[in-house]
Amino acid sequence: MDDLARHNRARWEALARAGCRFTRPMFDLTPHTAHELVDPGNMMGQIAGRDVLCLAGGGGQQSAAFALLGAHVTVLDLSQTQLDRDRQAAEHYGLSVRTMQGDMRDLSAFGNGSFDVIYHAHSLNFIPDPMPVFEQAARVLRQGGLYRISYTNPFTHSLWNDAWNGSGYSLEDIYRDGEVLYEDAGWDFNNAAGDRQVVEGPREFRHTLSKVVNGLIGHGFSLLGLWEDGDGDASAEPGSVAHCEAVAPPWLVMWWRYDPAEADG
Repeated sequence: MDDLARHNRARWEALARAGCRFTRPMFDLTPHTAHELVDPGNMMGQIAGRDVLCLAGGGGQQSAAFALLGAHVTVLDLSQTQLDRDRQAAEHYGLSVRTMQGDMRDLSAFGNGSFDVIYHAHSLNFIPDPMPVFEQAARVLRQGGLYRISYTNPFTHSLWNDAWNGSGYSLEDIYRDGEVLYEDAGWDFNNAAGDRQVVEGPREFRHTLSKVVNGLIGHGFSLLGLWEDGDGDASAEPGSVAHCEAVAPPWLVMWWRYDPAEADG
């Protein structure tokens, strides 16, 4: 584990202790809501019986959903507290998940072709180069396996609602791959009790669309679909988070299939 991983692990430990929404296990899932959480577009088809890796996805949310749907679930995450939340959620439902502490760039604990699905939670922006992750994902996925990834929309990364200038939101940062965008920036949120928290967040990097898409194609993946994601509301007050997200969707979600023979052909 390098210095960056140790730094970001400490930041996620602090965020988990403070009750950031990405660290709160879900104790009220049903099979229906579990399916809506992890596969609202029905990209996976049959989920029961599949071997699923929740990559950098601790917190007791996606892992619990997949387990409820009958998958064999493994979670890998930097934060031990996040993994504790996965175990708590699994125990709540009387299910089991396998948890492993580690870096998303190093999947050496898993053999070749170990998984049918990699569900990569929103975390790619916490490393400076996504290529090691894509290489590892290709190795541990079975032929025809699925890779679902969410990451920050690179076109709007570093754009905040306070950039409202009366008529729009100003983009000022240079669009450059691998750029460090947030260094020791505070995450401002309310915990489950509604108490305001300000906690130093992990280090973040911009990854351009061309770097991610071409990188995955180069590792034998075929794109199945891409969606802009966010909770925008065009009728919200300009300068609010909801209005900003309606103008500039903050996240991208992509589903890929690992089929190097098809990519080569």
